[in-house]
Amino acid sequence: MKKLLLYLFLITAGLIATVQVSAQKEIAPGVIKLQKGEIDTFTPYSLFGGKPVIEAMKALPAAKLPFDAEDVQIKITDRGCLIEVPLEDNEQIYGFGLQFETFGQRGLRKRPIVNDNPLNGLGYTHAPQTFYVSTKGYGILVNTARYTTFLCGSNQKTEHSRQQRIEEKKHIATTTEDLYKNRSNGNKIFIDVPGAKGIEVFVITGPEVLDVVKRYNLLSGGGCLPPMWGLGFKYRVKGDATQDSVMRFADYFRNNNIPCDVLGLEPGWQTATYSCSYIWSKDRFPQHKEMLTRLQEKGYKVNLWEHAYVHPSSPIRKALEPYSGDFLVWNGLVPDFIKPEAHKIFTDYHRTLIDEGISGFKLDECDNSNISFASATWCFPDLAQFPSGIDGEQMHQVFGSLYVNAMDSIYRAKNTRTYQDYRSSGMFMSSRSAVLYSDTYDPKEYIQALCNSAFGGLLWCPEVREAHSAEDFFHRLQTVILSPQAMVNAWYLQYAPWLQFDRGKNERGEFLPEAKQYEEYARTLINLRMELIPYLYAAFHTYQQEGTPPFRPLLMDFPKDERLRTISDQYMIGDGLMAAPLYENKKARKVYFPEGTWYNFNTNGKYEGNREYEITTELNQLPLYVRQGTLLPLAEPVPYVDAQTVFNLNCKVYGTPTATCQLFEDDGISYDFQKGQFNQVTLNAAKGKVKLTRTKGCKIKRYQLKGYEFIN
Repeated sequence: MKKLLLYLFLITAGLIATVQVSAQKEIAPGVIKLQKGEIDTFTPYSLFGGKPVIEAMKALPAAKLPFDAEDVQIKITDRGCLIEVPLEDNEQIYGFGLQFETFGQRGLRKRPIVNDNPLNGLGYTHAPQTFYVSTKGYGILVNTARYTTFLCGSNQKTEHSRQQRIEEKKHIATTTEDLYKNRSNGNKIFIDVPGAKGIEVFVITGPEVLDVVKRYNLLSGGGCLPPMWGLGFKYRVKGDATQDSVMRFADYFRNNNIPCDVLGLEPGWQTATYSCSYIWSKDRFPQHKEMLTRLQEKGYKVNLWEHAYVHPSSPIRKALEPYSGDFLVWNGLVPDFIKPEAHKIFTDYHRTLIDEGISGFKLDECDNSNISFASATWCFPDLAQFPSGIDGEQMHQVFGSLYVNAMDSIYRAKNTRTYQDYRSSGMFMSSRSAVLYSDTYDPKEYIQALCNSAFGGLLWCPEVREAHSAEDFFHRLQTVILSPQAMVNAWYLQYAPWLQFDRGKNERGEFLPEAKQYEEYARTLINLRMELIPYLYAAFHTYQQEGTPPFRPLLMDFPKDERLRTISDQYMIGDGLMAAPLYENKKARKVYFPEGTWYNFNTNGKYEGNREYEITTELNQLPLYVRQGTLLPLAEPVPYVDAQTVFNLNCKVYGTPTATCQLFEDDGISYDFQKGQFNQVTLNAAKGKVKLTRTKGCKIKRYQLKGYEFIN
């Protein structure tokens, strides 16, 4: 009997030991780290974190968790790690990275795994994050690069009441959908991390959702501040473009008074593409240096497409062989960017391209081949091994972040800001100046992804290429104009899509009968983007300093309005603008307005909050609404932004006799602002006038006041 009791005691003690957290520590203001077991060598925080903005985090309001940190249970089993987090009945959760098909995640099974396509709301995405935010004012971040599953209140353990199940027996299902519907309302989130021998969980406090997100972004080093030119307009030319066709596009924009800051070259600039040589093709670009000089003289920045898989003909192939994974991708080496040697070889070579005048790169296919299709096998497998010791599964989750970090480091060393495109990201990337994109093409999902991206410090650019109607095309263009990066990605179109949005006819040079009219519409919309640059630049500066996402879902700004918990097709831009993009083949949509009074950006029409309106937006207008009390600085459009650009401001003051607006003024291209080289510009409305003042930290003047208007 004594032996049996001793055995039971040891077993019980062992079970308890698997539950209790072995370490609890505040790693930054409002961020508690729970730790148990043997932590993986490579985690998102060990690779990308470690530079929190402490003073800004201290300035956030103190918050109390709706549970004790000890209530978060961590169990280590033969399978891996299991984490249990309490969940209240009226609690909704958001996040998991760049999600396309779902917004509120409660009741779902989510697997935030890197993939080049979403799959039925499961969580597969270009930018997965093992991080969610709760309406109760906290966030849970599981610091792992392993494939992880979250049961978001979807399942219930047997020790809890079965009363609900007994009641459900009265209902007889007559469809398979009804039959298999899970009606349980779990009181926990279960997090499954197979293979892990230990885990770190970051509990991030609020008190509101926006505070949690701000704290996460500040933990990540603060938000990014793009170069000012990055907030203008970017156009990507066709993949097989030549030097002559690129110059024709450059002349087209300037001759037709269509603003354009960046021209993006697709794969054809290289001698080899899948995989990449990173060598200019002399056949298509016989004098590429001369071309770059001419483009710079016309005010263009140039962005080059590539991916990280290194072709046998590449000058860096041989040097990278000892520092690459054991599987090829398109016969190309996969650099292990965790190894300093691989990082140096890759960046040293790319520095030569940057020195020629390249302002940024499009980093493609750094996610994964579509794991939902048996035939999609182009990427390295999960079982791959890398010299650093990381395996293929974990490398997939961090590869895009490692890649963009490597490229970003070159620009930072040159004290130059960039604004890059990349197709995969993860956690702790808020301070990286890069925007995500996708080959998917559902416009409504694009808008939802823009809302979801804000929960995890990600920037997202919807796509516009071809279209099936004028409404479809211009609604897509309106949406990208109102996104972190205004870009037309015409990588398979011979001519600008507003001249012909049908792909086949575009290739044959058959323009639409309305081509000139639609060109004027496009010019108008792109000019509106240029008008918004000072406002957007200020919003990004707030992101960099305080962690507030410049583009974010409405629920962050109006947490008491429960209706906003399900609205994922409208979003805030800065503090004063709300976008409600159109995504159906008609010019009108229903728009819900939160509390307060709002104004139509196009007509100055007035709307009262807590109500829904059916509103028409023309193809050459923006579906944009202004919050009462906003002083909106609108710039006279310029063809492009450079170091000498001065914005002439015409201010609109909405619904109030007094208002202020803060603008950030610096050189717009360097990191000198971190050394105090900037001015804080204040626009102040009072007594029927608007005045501009500046606190001087540098001699640069980017803004001058030209006029103002009060709108009541």
